[in-house]
Amino acid sequence: MSRTVTANISLSLDGRVNGAGGEYDMSWIVPHAITEGARDHMIRVTETATTALLGRKNYQGFGGFWPAVADDETAAPQDRAFSRWLNETDKVVFSTTLTETPWQNSRIADGEPADVVKQLRDQEGGDIIVLASTSVIQALLAADEVDRLSITLDPELVGGGARLFEDGLPATSWKLTDSTPTDSGALCLLYDRVRS
Repeated sequence: MSRTVTANISLSLDGRVNGAGGEYDMSWIVPHAITEGARDHMIRVTETATTALLGRKNYQGFGGFWPAVADDETAAPQDRAFSRWLNETDKVVFSTTLTETPWQNSRIADGEPADVVKQLRDQEGGDIIVLASTSVIQALLAADEVDRLSITLDPELVGGGARLFEDGLPATSWKLTDSTPTDSGALCLLYDRVRS
């Protein structure tokens, strides 16, 4: 059984991963990320994974917030479960500038995302998930190394910012395998790669 590679990300209706204000312009995502439906979706897409792939910015951002949530009795149960999963799972970080990985069970990747994924596919383990790291997802899409797209489509037009699907990606076909609306009006979508 080969390991499924899932790319998980939130997108605006106009296909953006952040807003016109730059890479930290993501406040429009928050109301859609904290609904019960979105939290349940995150548990559903991560529970089969034993390896998480992260870019440096997400590694540092996630690492500054998530490790302590597991023991926070005021946090949502899904957030505590996600935090426990994140702490325990193998975290592979793509960075040319990081020299250490203080978060438990994490290591710096030795190579390009597509090459690392090919190596990981040959190893034992559960699924592999990319957590919202645009550059890693784009590199894997370019190499056709993504098996599942997990997209939370937020009902926002942000009018600028980085896109996930840039021109030049190879043409590929996908099948919708799950679609779950949330209380905020976001849609949690799962697409599986169709391979002939």
